[in-house]
Amino acid sequence: MSNMLKGKVALVTGGSRGLGAVTAETLAGYGADVAITYAASADKANAVVEKLKAKGVRAIAVKSDQADLSSAKPLIERVMAEFGRLDILVNNAGIAIQGQLVDDPELDWDNYNRQWQVNVLGTIANTRAAASRLTDGGRIIFVGSLLGSYVPFPGVADYTGTKWALAGYAKGIARDLGPRNITVNVVQPGIMPTDMASDVAGELPNRDAILDMHPIRRIATLEEVAETIAFLAGPHAGYINGEAINIAGGLGI
Repeated sequence: MSNMLKGKVALVTGGSRGLGAVTAETLAGYGADVAITYAASADKANAVVEKLKAKGVRAIAVKSDQADLSSAKPLIERVMAEFGRLDILVNNAGIAIQGQLVDDPELDWDNYNRQWQVNVLGTIANTRAAASRLTDGGRIIFVGSLLGSYVPFPGVADYTGTKWALAGYAKGIARDLGPRNITVNVVQPGIMPTDMASDVAGELPNRDAILDMHPIRRIATLEEVAETIAFLAGPHAGYINGEAINIAGGLGI
């Protein structure tokens, strides 16, 4: 791999598993020092850190519960204290609560409200805390979802709403931070092979029916999505700003 990110420091929220872990490894492979966050799985987070260090970069794991908005500032300060700078923020952490229709009398209000807290308010808190600390010419990348712009089945209204909210927020930040040459973009994956996808798989329509909706009849690999994030974080994407990029094999066209 090239060292296009050598000298850069990246923070990947939710980096202990799934797309977050693969993204952290991809950025480290391009030379970036990387901090990841985790909410509960310290062992998994530490295992990711060891993989990153094996690539010859500096790496740390920070316990930070995104549902707790007060954790945002201490998180960014920890990264600054450890690395002295922050160039790339990947807002990856999130949860998926799906399957119930909005008029379901048994709707789980607590879990659905927590989803808004984690996916939207927690992400915004981390972004606000990082904004003044990011180097000029830095990058902010939100991990959204294709469901933020295309809804092919019922039972995902609140999850879709959280991802729509982030896409709109990203555009506003792109305006705010543009004078500092900080770009802000959203990647919107379709279905990926993650623990989160497995957790909600039983609430989705038949897998074959979903694959039939894809012009490229397969789901995305984590590496495909992570490489897109790395591209947006790198030197060749400096004029891509305020965009939402679907990585879904044509689902939704």
